[in-house]
Amino acid sequence: MKHSRIEQVVIQILFALIGVFCLIPFLLLISASLTDENAIIKNGYSFYPSKFSLESYRFLFQDSSVIFNAYGVSILVTAIGTLASLAIMTLLAYPLSKRDMPMRNAMSFFIFFTMLFNGGLVSTYLMYTNLFDIKNTLFALIVPGLLVNAFYVILLRTFFSVSIPGPVLESAHIDGAGEFRIFFQMVLPLSLPVLATVGLFQVIHYWNDWFNGLIYITDNRYYSIQVLLNTILLNVQYLLENADYSSRVEESSVIPTQGVRLAIAVIGVLPILIAYPFFQKYFVKGLTVGAIKG
Repeated sequence: MKHSRIEQVVIQILFALIGVFCLIPFLLLISASLTDENAIIKNGYSFYPSKFSLESYRFLFQDSSVIFNAYGVSILVTAIGTLASLAIMTLLAYPLSKRDMPMRNAMSFFIFFTMLFNGGLVSTYLMYTNLFDIKNTLFALIVPGLLVNAFYVILLRTFFSVSIPGPVLESAHIDGAGEFRIFFQMVLPLSLPVLATVGLFQVIHYWNDWFNGLIYITDNRYYSIQVLLNTILLNVQYLLENADYSSRVEESSVIPTQGVRLAIAVIGVLPILIAYPFFQKYFVKGLTVGAIKG
């Protein structure tokens, strides 16, 4: 008993240290983003601002309506995309978990095949722009992440086949319940941990996605926060690299280049950090459920 308690204490200390090591870079990021640009250049990064300054955030929010519009686009795309992708993946994974489903193996192979091969960027771009005509629409930020992450489908299928009690579903069939009623009233409530886990991955994917906006969006009304921040960063970098030193040194010196990079990282990741605690309970349970069978 004493030996077991010592092991628990050691494990808790170990994970506490890992948590601290994970937290340190983010604390340094926030501190540096609140530090004056010249102080960063002179003294480097520190955990406490040697000279407090909000200039980096003032630079980013000099046109606050653009930032808030980008936040609205990201929130809308993330919410719709996550819910829609979860609906599609669960409706695909649940039938595949049934051993008596016709062509089950063929469909499973087709889904697995998409994990190894894809059509490439050129054909994907032509399909979305010429066939579906979603360029410069919100669908360009939703649809490419919607159809369908094969790994998550396999994860959901495995959960449905292993963790949903078969006798419960059979008794529901005997009582006259149809497949849709069983799915929505029994399977989904029992699957909240894995749905929250996959949903969190999808939330992170949609929120952090900037590549689709880069290739499909040219109208700044549809910029997500990641696309907008990436554009600001590229504009600042271009200005500094192409400014004539003799005529624009004064203008270049007031641009907080280091601070802007750090502030961009803080603005981009902060909403995810706020949302994560609401998913954490289900996320941990979803990762461990089915690992131990009684």
